[in-house]
Amino acid sequence: MKNKPDGKYLIVVLLWTAAVLLFPVFSLGEAGNQHIKEKVKINDLTFDYEIIGSGKPVIMVHGFGVDREVMRGCMEPVFKKRTGWKRIYFDLPGMGKTRGAKWIKNSDDMLDVTRKLIKKLCPGKKYLLVGESYGGYICRGIVYKEPGDVLGMVLICPLAVPDDSKRDLPKPQVFNRDISVYETLPPDERNMFDFIVALQTQRVWERFNKEMISAWKKSDSEFLNPIRNIIANYAFSFTVDQLPVPFDKPSLIFTGRQDAGVGYKDIWNFIEQYPRATFVVLDMAGHALQVEQETLFNALVHELLDRIENKK
Repeated sequence: MKNKPDGKYLIVVLLWTAAVLLFPVFSLGEAGNQHIKEKVKINDLTFDYEIIGSGKPVIMVHGFGVDREVMRGCMEPVFKKRTGWKRIYFDLPGMGKTRGAKWIKNSDDMLDVTRKLIKKLCPGKKYLLVGESYGGYICRGIVYKEPGDVLGMVLICPLAVPDDSKRDLPKPQVFNRDISVYETLPPDERNMFDFIVALQTQRVWERFNKEMISAWKKSDSEFLNPIRNIIANYAFSFTVDQLPVPFDKPSLIFTGRQDAGVGYKDIWNFIEQYPRATFVVLDMAGHALQVEQETLFNALVHELLDRIENKK
């Protein structure tokens, strides 16, 4: 007659089974960092989000029409050798895996629901903001509304002027085009790539395709178009770059010299609102600067994190 397994054996088996079942939503990264994929409700809106690592929260806000992959693609390489930071990636309403809601009609609503999400995920905690393009606009809105909660800020090609017709923009320019698939791209993808990307290497194309084009195809245009295409909806109802008090925390503002989407000149108009900001204009960089100038991007973000960690 076979011996029955003892209690300790059964506990080990049960724990192992639970770990296997939970692995898709919770796993350990290279340095033992947590990786959680979850959903959370704000009113009737369900945000899809993930958390990587532990420590000081970093709120990642992506641009209009893409999803959190654009943030994870550029920020996770920075944190490979850093500990003590909890990265929070989420999809804005109507983008990625977060559906839109009828009551979200403009950028004020986008800002308010993002603030509610942050309070739910980081109750009572101070956090670093990282925003790309439209996400940089939302981040500045958060600083305007909640300056005391923010440790610092990184803006990547931030939207400065919501009204397209009033932007001061350089002309699109292309460098080093050596993309093996360029001639085979559908016209809409080729036009989008030429408009957004200045440095057109094979690696840049691969990341652009993975982190941006795939997200645009999934976005809910029926929900997003009334926000994007009506200036009264796309712009905040308040003047976001006239802060009641200048934001004196360490900040970093990236702009591309060839960014034909939002430009770089308009950002200079509000630079004095951020007296601790490093303002960078990178050559051979369009509106996908974090991909086009990856090495410089990583180095400068590390420097910003050093400033915050050292409280300088």
